[in-house]
Parts: sequence; C-alpha cells; structure tokens
Amino acid sequence: MTKIDRYILVLFARTILICFLSLGGVFVVFHAFNNLEELSRQTSGGRSMPVVLVSYYGPYMLMLFDWTASIIALIAMLFTVGWLRRSGEMTALLSAGINHGRILRPMLFLSLIVVIAQGFNREVLIPPYRELLTTKPGELDSEDAQAMLPSYDKSSGILIEGNGIHPNDGSIESPHFRLFASYPGFGDTIMGSTAVWQEANQATPPGYLIRGVTRPANIDRLPTATLALSIDGKGSTTDNFSAVAQTVSHSANHSPGRPILFTSADTAWLKPGECFVATSLNPEVLRDNPRSTRLAAMPELIRRVRNPSIHSSDALRVMLHERMIRGPLDFCLVLLGLPLVVNRGDQRVFGVIAQAMGIVLLFFGLKTVAGGMGGSGYILSPAIAAWIPLLILGPIAFVRYRDVRLL
Repeated sequence: MTKIDRYILVLFARTILICFLSLGGVFVVFHAFNNLEELSRQTSGGRSMPVVLVSYYGPYMLMLFDWTASIIALIAMLFTVGWLRRSGEMTALLSAGINHGRILRPMLFLSLIVVIAQGFNREVLIPPYRELLTTKPGELDSEDAQAMLPSYDKSSGILIEGNGIHPNDGSIESPHFRLFASYPGFGDTIMGSTAVWQEANQATPPGYLIRGVTRPANIDRLPTATLALSIDGKGSTTDNFSAVAQTVSHSANHSPGRPILFTSADTAWLKPGECFVATSLNPEVLRDNPRSTRLAAMPELIRRVRNPSIHSSDALRVMLHERMIRGPLDFCLVLLGLPLVVNRGDQRVFGVIAQAMGIVLLFFGLKTVAGGMGGSGYILSPAIAAWIPLLILGPIAFVRYRDVRLL
C-alpha cells in the first residue's frame, strides 16, 4: 500500500464516519424528542440521562448501520472522488498515469470490509437486542403482556392461544391450548392461569408448563397422553403429522409413541394442578411482532423453516434466502455506482448523488417487487424471487467494475 493509497483510504473512511454519524445524530434527535417523557422515566432508577440514551440508542445505531452501510459507502465514494477533483488531486493522479481503477481500489477494499462488518453486525450483534429494538421506550419496564398470535402445532394437533405473552420469561397469560387431535380424557381444551416456556433438557422435551389448570377439572387423575407412531410403507416408524388422523393412547406404557401431555398422575416433577405440553413453538413464534422475526439471526430462521411443527410462509422463506445473499447484493450496489464516480463531466456533486439515489431506488424496487412475488406465491418461488436481484444486477455490476478499471 502506497502513501496515496493510505491517503485515499483515510479520506474515504473519514467520509463514511461523518455520513453515518450525521445520519445517526438526526435519527436520535427526532426519536428522542418524540419519546422524551418515556426516556425521562427511565432515569428514576438513579441512572443519568446520558447513560439511558447510550444504553437505549446504542442498539439502534447497530440497526441503522445494518440498514444504511452499503448506501453510505456509495455516497461516501462519490463525496471522496468529488473532493479529490475539487482539490485538483484527481487531475494530478491521472496525469501521473494512474487510472481510475487504481485510484478506486482502496475505496472498494474498504467498502468490502464495511459489507463484511455489516453482515457480522446483522447476524451476531443485533439479535440479542431484538426485544429492545421492537419495543417502545415506555414499554421496556412495563409488566403488561404483549399481543400474541394463535399458533398451530402441526405435529401434535394443538392450537396455542392466550390473552398475551411476556417475552422476558416466555409466559402466557390465561393460556388456552385447543386440542384438535384425539386426547382421550382431556376434552378439547386445556385452560390454566399461566403457561411458562421451558427449554428441552435430558428429562423432558421443550414445551409449556401450564399452572393452575382449570380445564379439564380432573387433570391430576389423567395419565400422560402419548402421540401414537405410525408405520410407513418402508417399515420405519414416523410421526403422523395429520391432526385429524392422529390417535393418542391413554398412557405412555400402553403403546409406543411420543409423550405430549404430561400430568402429575405419572410425572414426578409436576405438582398437582399442573400440565406440561410438549411443543417446539417457542415464545418467539407466538409473538405478534414481524419486526422481531426480521431481526433474527439466520440460524434461527433456518430452524424455524425446518421445524415441521410450524407453518413456514413463503414470505419467511424469501427472507431466509435474501439473508443468504445480502452481502454480495450490497456490494453490487456499490459497484453499480462506479460510472457516476468516474464521471468526467462537469456535473455538481449533489447532482451525481441524486443519480446515485435513483440507482438505490431501482435497486430496492427490484428487491421489493421480486420479494413480493415470491412471498405471495405469484409466478416466482421463494428461492428464485430472492436470487433474481443478484442474477440481474450481479453481471451488470461486474461489467461496470471492469469498464471502470480500464479507464
């Protein structure tokens, strides 16, 4: 790396930092102004306002970086080249026999690092703060339950409903577990005061511990209900995922199967009036918050799509494939703006930036249209819909990079 490379690299990095801090500052000012009363309440515990602002808006800066990093890299490249031209340094470099491709190399290298950092931020740093990023300031310390979506477990034929869910501990208020499969003795509903999510351990599968069961009234006298297993044509034992055709035995010892409804009658760790329902529908699936799903890490999205108990929509599958190609697609956006960077005309820098914003709008417009078609199942499959923008824009971006490198 030569001195001129380091000079351009520092100038470009400084421009990226200034653009991001300016955008972040505007966001914090407007957001804090609209939620000043709720933020002030959080200082009642002895914390100062700067500490509250940093703890609350720090994760928001991570999310803002994920949304805007590639766009800022493109705009910063335009500003950097515009500054080099304005100061006459670009003319000196070109007259020394250095082509545009050599001048842009440090900026493209740093842009690639920004895209990689953006991916690390999206998959590692943001997911732990999903609760904060999807909750208003006044609701952070609130004990009120949040809205939940009724969710159907296809593998056991149980519809999970309730008055609300507490995301902090995964508990459901006034749970109603409707039984669409045949569980003799349990009727068609299990009702209780609360249901608390429990992760899987060596003794039990994942599921909800229902406390204060009021229906069925004789819950303590009912044995554990087991989901029977069926034999397929190849002689292997598999779960029957059809809720209508499922048959459930009275006891785990009556026929081989998978225990679903545990009771205190034959489960030592359960207390009277408790029932444990085995299911893989965790509290995150039940939350009525699509934004939280979008902020999930890719491994969690993969587990959700592969979970046979959950109905995975085409929109979720499109989201998963978009996450896989997000990095290359963001770098394509930077390469698409290269002809504007090496423009030899007398256009003002803000006119060039306006053209760049037009490229950005077309870029996201193509992603939105393709994603909408894949999510609705119209013409395109989810995988094809997510990959179409890269298949169209990737070759164009490569050709633009090759042409600029030869100038």
